Amino acid sequence: MLFRPIRFFATLTALLPLSNVPTLFAGDGARWAGTWAAAAQPFMPGTLETYDQQTLRLIVHTSVAGSRVRVTLSNVYGEVPLSLANAHVAIRTVGPTIDPSSDRVLRFQGQTTVTLAPHAEVTSDAVSLEVPALSDLAVSFFVPHKVDATTSHLLALQTSYVASGNFSSAVELPVLKTIDTWPFLVGIEISAQTQPSAIAVVGSSTTDGDGSTQDQNRRWPDVLAKRLQQAGGAAAHIGVLNLGIIGNRLLQDSPQTINPKLYGSKVSTYWRPHSDQGAAASGESPFGLGLGESVLKRFDRDVLSRPGIKYLILCIGVNDIVFPGSFTPPDEAVTARSVIQGHRQLIARAHKAGIRVFVTTIAPFENAIYQSDKTLVIYTPAKEAIRQEVNHWIRTSKEFDGMIDFDVVLRDPARPTRLLERFDSGDHVHSTDAGYAAAADAVPLTLFTAPQR
Repeated sequence: MLFRPIRFFATLTALLPLSNVPTLFAGDGARWAGTWAAAAQPFMPGTLETYDQQTLRLIVHTSVAGSRVRVTLSNVYGEVPLSLANAHVAIRTVGPTIDPSSDRVLRFQGQTTVTLAPHAEVTSDAVSLEVPALSDLAVSFFVPHKVDATTSHLLALQTSYVASGNFSSAVELPVLKTIDTWPFLVGIEISAQTQPSAIAVVGSSTTDGDGSTQDQNRRWPDVLAKRLQQAGGAAAHIGVLNLGIIGNRLLQDSPQTINPKLYGSKVSTYWRPHSDQGAAASGESPFGLGLGESVLKRFDRDVLSRPGIKYLILCIGVNDIVFPGSFTPPDEAVTARSVIQGHRQLIARAHKAGIRVFVTTIAPFENAIYQSDKTLVIYTPAKEAIRQEVNHWIRTSKEFDGMIDFDVVLRDPARPTRLLERFDSGDHVHSTDAGYAAAADAVPLTLFTAPQR
C-alpha cells in the first residue's frame, strides 16, 4: 500500500523495474502537481496501433498553470522494453503546429533517449516553460524501432498526429496520419511558487467524456477546470486530472467473457470491437483487457502515485450495476452493499494518504441501449433498485468529505429514472456537452477552497 504521493523514475539503464522516489516538492521548494493526466489502458483486440521510425505528436489540454514542466510516459502494459528518443514539449498553436519559442527538449536523467522496462513508467527531468492554464501542449517523441502501443488511452477525444521519420522538433509536423488515442503518455506535471495542487477524478466513460464533442475539451472535468480558473484566487492553483476509462468498473477488471446473448454479434463501434466475430462466438470478450483494471486495483498507480493530489472525486459504479446480465454473465451481478464496500475501501486508502474524498451520485440510465447487429437493452428495474440504494447511501452516510448530486442535475423531473432529453447523447447513459457542463456546474468550488474544519 502506498501512503504518500510517489512517482516512478527510470534507473540509469531504464531496463530494470523502476523504484519509488518521493517527488512531492521540487528542489527549490516548489510543489509538483498534475496539470493533465490520462489513465493507462491496455489495447482492445483488433485495434492495436503499431509505430516504427515515426514521430508522435500528442496534443493535451492543461488545467493549471506552471513555470516548470515534466512529462510521464508509460509502458505499464508492455511485455517488451519500449525505446523512445528526441522527446519534446511545446505550446501547440493550431493543428500539429507548435510555437517554436516554447519548444523544449525533454531529457531522462540527462539523456535524450530512454528505454522503459516492461510494466514501468518514467518521468522526464524538469524543464523551464511557462505553461498557461487551459492551453494546449504538444508532446512529441520519436519511436526508433517497431513497437506495439500496448499502453495507451483509447477515448482521447483529441486529434493527435503521426509523422514518418524523426520530426519531434519540427514547428509544422509533416503529418502522415491522425490518431484519436494517447499512446504511452499518462501525465504532465507542473511546478510553481504558487504551490499548485490537484483533483483526481476517477470514473468510467461518463468521466472520460463519451458523448462530448471531439477536440473541444467539454468533458465535465474540463469544465470544472475552467470554472476553477475563472474563480481565481486559490482555486486557480488547483489542477484537474481526468482518470476516467471507458467501461471501467469499481470492483472488477475488464470482462473476459460476455453474455451468451451477445455471442456471434458485434458490439457498438464505441467499444472499438473485435473485427472477428469468432472470439465473441466462443464467449471471449471483444473488449479484451481494454476496459481497464478495476478502480480498486488501479487506485495506487492512478491516484496515490501522483504528486500534489489533495482531492479525489469518485464517479464510478454504473458499469458494475449495468454490465451483469447485459454485457457480462449474470453471475457477476453486484449488490448495493458490494458497491458501497468498494467505495469504503477507496475512502480509507485516500484518507490514509491525506486526500479528501468527494463522490457523485450515479445518474439515471433507464432505456440505456448499446447498438450491435441487434439492440441490447441494459436497464432493468432490479438494476435501478441498486442504483437508488447506492445513491441513498451516498446522500445520507456522511462517510465522504462531500457529495455532488449528478443524479438530481441530469435526470428528467417528469421521469427521474431517465436522463433529461437535452442532456442525453442518444444512448440514454452518456451526456451531451450541455449535460457535462451542468454536471460540472453542480460541483461546489467550496469543496476545494473552503478552510478545512
